Amino acid sequence: MMTPAVCSLRRRFPKAEIFVLAKPWVVPVFEALPYVDRILVYDKAGRHRGMAGFIRLVLDLRTFRFDAAILFQNAFEAAFIAALSGIPMRIGYSTDGRGILLTHRPPLFPRSRKIHQVDYYLGILKGVGIPDTCRKLCLSIGDRETEKARYILDRYGIRRSDTLVGINPGAAYGPAKQWPSDRFAALGDRIQEAFGTKILIFGGSADRSLGVRIRQSMRYPAVNLAGKTDLSEAMALIRECRLFITNDSGLMHVASALKVPLVAIFGSTDPEATGPWGYRGRILESKISCSPCLEPECPLGHLQCMTRITTDAVFEAAKALL
Repeated sequence: MMTPAVCSLRRRFPKAEIFVLAKPWVVPVFEALPYVDRILVYDKAGRHRGMAGFIRLVLDLRTFRFDAAILFQNAFEAAFIAALSGIPMRIGYSTDGRGILLTHRPPLFPRSRKIHQVDYYLGILKGVGIPDTCRKLCLSIGDRETEKARYILDRYGIRRSDTLVGINPGAAYGPAKQWPSDRFAALGDRIQEAFGTKILIFGGSADRSLGVRIRQSMRYPAVNLAGKTDLSEAMALIRECRLFITNDSGLMHVASALKVPLVAIFGSTDPEATGPWGYRGRILESKISCSPCLEPECPLGHLQCMTRITTDAVFEAAKALL
């Protein structure tokens, strides 16, 4: 969701070298951004593990003699790294007790005002006089990734003429963001029955068993890709889909950025803050008194914000987009 901010930064400083410091799992997102010159990997499990690795990271960053650091992440660590790296201009919201480490502190939005995360990131730039000249999510899938996606589909017997519908049953934050798996299975069967599509099940390594469970619960065949692709492959495969049905998740934002029509199912989180930006599709949510609670697990134990969203409702939303 920070891609419009990176785009706006590039438009304001067209000749600047823009580096991104990112953890390994998210690197493919920035590789798909045409505005980034170089990605530096923060590998806490490898080169930057432990205190010695942290010092190595700081020394690595010092060699580049950066002029400024824009800290989109609200974390003390991000500001601490930038300060130790000798970066003279450190811009970010004064959160997590890090204000003393920042040289420029854009004003925070009032808690009473609901804003989308995209605007939250753009607010950092606007707070230091950089206009939000770009407000669209942007990802670019290269030829190599497209070829890899086609190879994966060929391996599963998917023809180029097949209509693909992706379902994404996982969500990293917790089970309160996950629509029931048996409903994803029933939905996949109904869509195949009605439209003759092929169903692709997406997910990361933590979703392997979830993908297996959904696949085994379905009456019709589906291709279970959960835990079997890296992020760059998943992004390229999502672009091949006619429709993407998903919980509130990172892959939801990928589909939105790639302009793939989507149905987004929301439970404990707030679509006004983290919903698909500029999406082509529908948001489904059940407005009950305790939602959005923003909790990873339902504190009341009933998960009605999700269970009240029926298979029929999601099917009708999907039907309207196919």
